[in-house]
Amino acid sequence: MSEIVRIPQNINVNYLAQRASTNTTASTSFKEVLNVKIDDLKFSKHSLMRMEMRNVKITQSEYQKLLEAVNKASEKGIKDSLIIMSNKAFVVNLKSKTVITAMDGEMLKNSVFTNIDGAVII
Repeated sequence: MSEIVRIPQNINVNYLAQRASTNTTASTSFKEVLNVKIDDLKFSKHSLMRMEMRNVKITQSEYQKLLEAVNKASEKGIKDSLIIMSNKAFVVNLKSKTVITAMDGEMLKNSVFTNIDGAVII
């Protein structure tokens, strides 16, 4: 399994911490468990290296769009999704809620994506 280290610098860590602290409930119904939305993503060490190497940066609003796309993919039963947003692409494992790799628009040209079972284009 990939080592999870840190999130990109452009993402507001306080915002994510705030979101995590508001999600504390004493009990959860079975229906709520089935309809859980993904509230945050992890970035694998590999994806962070690729983002830095390829100069892929995401803003907080782009991060929110990425989360929405991940939730859409999850609702459809996708396990490993390609998410294309503007001039960026991310491969996300939905079970572990982890971004596996990222690339910029230039790398998207003439690319072949493997080990995915769905895609979301936003």
